[in-house]
Amino acid sequence: MKIVPVTANVSLTRDLDTGTEAQRAAVEAIIQQVKETGDEAVRAYTKQFDGADLLNLRVTNQELEGAYAEINDDLIQALREAITNIRDFHERQKRQSWMTTKEDGTILGQKITALDSVGVYVPGGKAAYPSSIMMNVIPAQVAGVNRIVMVSPAGADGKLPASVLVTASELGVKEIYKVGGAQAIAALAYGTDSIKPVDKITGPGNIYVALAKRAVFGKVDIDMIAGPSEIVVLADEKADPRFIAADLLSQAEHDEQASAVLVTTSKQLAEQVATEVERQLATLPKKAIAEASIRDYGVIYVAHDLVEAIDVVNQLAPEHLEILTEEPMNVIGKIRHAGAIFVGPYSSEPVGDYFAGPNHVLPTNGTARFSSPLNVDDFTKKSSIISYSKQALEENGHKISALARLEGLEAHARAIDIRLEDK
Repeated sequence: MKIVPVTANVSLTRDLDTGTEAQRAAVEAIIQQVKETGDEAVRAYTKQFDGADLLNLRVTNQELEGAYAEINDDLIQALREAITNIRDFHERQKRQSWMTTKEDGTILGQKITALDSVGVYVPGGKAAYPSSIMMNVIPAQVAGVNRIVMVSPAGADGKLPASVLVTASELGVKEIYKVGGAQAIAALAYGTDSIKPVDKITGPGNIYVALAKRAVFGKVDIDMIAGPSEIVVLADEKADPRFIAADLLSQAEHDEQASAVLVTTSKQLAEQVATEVERQLATLPKKAIAEASIRDYGVIYVAHDLVEAIDVVNQLAPEHLEILTEEPMNVIGKIRHAGAIFVGPYSSEPVGDYFAGPNHVLPTNGTARFSSPLNVDDFTKKSSIISYSKQALEENGHKISALARLEGLEAHARAIDIRLEDK
């Protein structure tokens, strides 16, 4: 890994991949075709891109039940414990509607309502991602969403991975479609004979899925357009270089464009970590991917002191931040920008990915400066409640009319004045 001194400006931000002109055109054509011919287009694209010739798009109860035979009991127990942890964490995020009254009879409040329906996209292809299901479905359930639809690309055999089906079943998700790619996003947004439209789409996917989500935003809501994964480790001379190297590589193996960064106050630790990364890379199954990530986007910053190191972290605003300093709890309050903060040597980033409870759908590409992890609020909407009494309007009506006329909106002012004439 490159070892460099801290410069004036550091950043993980890069231009998000908006695809080639050909990819954008392909996504637009897919969406239009799904809008026009519905299931026919979905089936055709599923056969073209996934090699699956599907008569029925929806997963049957028999398929859900049969998946359990392929998963061992220990793994099912681990899934259940992870689900419990994740649900418990998100239950603590729930907010209540509220109202307040004033002596003049005014009632003001906020009504919180769950979304009616949500579509969850689960990536497929080369790997299965049960954790993605848990992190998207559970906060929606906790929020009170009545209809949760899951879509995921089938293999050429027309099946979804057993681990995906078992996880969905454990969560109680029954409406599952063996559809992926831009055609799945289009179906969720506009609806087909088989798939009724939803109000919001969440979940990660490839460039075609990302472009499709971007294209349907406005017709439906979406969670985010995520960039490549990121990890920043903040460490002092007391940290274990083996732990740091392992955690950096845990993100580097995601993608050739993933960012793995160490910010440290120790030049000696920097050199030890660089050596350890090379040692651990040698036996990594996804060595080619991780090696490219470390080469192109991996860096070790050496700061003069902890104050400068913390400033670097806040500039980077990382998706994942690990604090491996002698007194990590003293550092947390100084961190302003990070999607998830992992504290201490035994809080490795995968703990949060799979089991601890907090959501692993996190802001990337520096957007932790202004956005948050996926959470229960993302699956609710808020309505303001305003009830003015006659007394309140009589006392304040002339002020409201004056403000309306200040903006040149006479009809607004008259809507108030006409009520004051009857006093």
